[in-house]
Amino acid sequence: MIYLDNAATTAIKPDSVKEALCQAVMRNDLGNPGRGAHESSLHALQEIEATRTALADFFGANDSQVAFTANATMSLNLLLQALLQEGDHVITSCSEHNSVLRPLYKLETEGVALSFLPLQEDSFHLDLDSLEQLLRPNTKAVVISQASNVTGEVVDLSVCSDFCRAHDLLLIVDAAQSAGVFPIDIEEDAIDALCFTGHKSLYGPGGTGGIVLGRRMAEVPLRSVFSGGSGTKSFDKVHPQEMPAFFEAGTANVLGLIGLHAGLRYLNQIGMSEVETKLRKLMRRFYEGVNTLPGVKIYGDFSDPQARRTPIVALNIADIPAAVVSDVLASEYDIATRPGAHCSPLMHLALGTEKQGIVRFSFSTMNTEADIDTAINALAEITQELS
Repeated sequence: MIYLDNAATTAIKPDSVKEALCQAVMRNDLGNPGRGAHESSLHALQEIEATRTALADFFGANDSQVAFTANATMSLNLLLQALLQEGDHVITSCSEHNSVLRPLYKLETEGVALSFLPLQEDSFHLDLDSLEQLLRPNTKAVVISQASNVTGEVVDLSVCSDFCRAHDLLLIVDAAQSAGVFPIDIEEDAIDALCFTGHKSLYGPGGTGGIVLGRRMAEVPLRSVFSGGSGTKSFDKVHPQEMPAFFEAGTANVLGLIGLHAGLRYLNQIGMSEVETKLRKLMRRFYEGVNTLPGVKIYGDFSDPQARRTPIVALNIADIPAAVVSDVLASEYDIATRPGAHCSPLMHLALGTEKQGIVRFSFSTMNTEADIDTAINALAEITQELS
């Protein structure tokens, strides 16, 4: 199979990640971290703290401000519920995934007001000029995905962060699509909280993710929304309120975090600049190969070859349902893609593809130019048959 659904998950992991996971499973000395003084507990604790340090370095944060969760969806739920309350107003966008939208819709029923940034007219980019128009006296935060999981367009976070700083707002970033694709530094980028998953472009296993808080968040009151066993302060009725324990209840996913650490080492060995360059080359090769095919419509701005994007090419062929095209690619060419709405309903409404859907091709460093060329040839054959 040629796997081109990496925006969903990087199903093909680097050998070093596979080896780290296999070795971890075979070990007999990984107990419950922070739940004892014996060697097995200490070894497990050392492993997860090493991963915490690696993540802090990767995102330009302090170790103590990195909390582990199961995925980006869990991170966003925990953070938004802890931060927002009745009377608050949030600015978000039409390009959000349901991992942002549904927690916000739930909070809306509890008295949190929402406003949505639209797309620019006749454009695939968000209209960030609308930020000022959407501002209210009770606005508390801008909650935004750094990159669209549908089109791969990247938001100019400098505009968002300048706006937030000017109006004393918090900038909450969903980095599910961007983490591991290009460098992110939460302090340099003025991000107050970043939510990420490990199973996409960080090349970790499923069940890994986290929340990274910037320095300003230390002064922000948060409601406790997740509690349970912490390994410390067992006689307290309230879960520990300090980071990272605040968001971490229960036994950590030790094996998964060992795998995530291996994914980070893989990226660091290549270098994030080289990672971004390779992904851009694969994406551009595919885009240039399919853009002129008859009936193909591309959803995304590829006018600047050097513009920062995530490695996604979203397209349709004439008026054929996206699911049909994706099924043909899978059944006749053994190529994996993602059709449909991609859990981003507002984006599809904005693009006018809510009925047809979109076929999304997304690439990873594990893909080759041969993969790209095979996919181009497959689409060429499909479009030729249709014409």
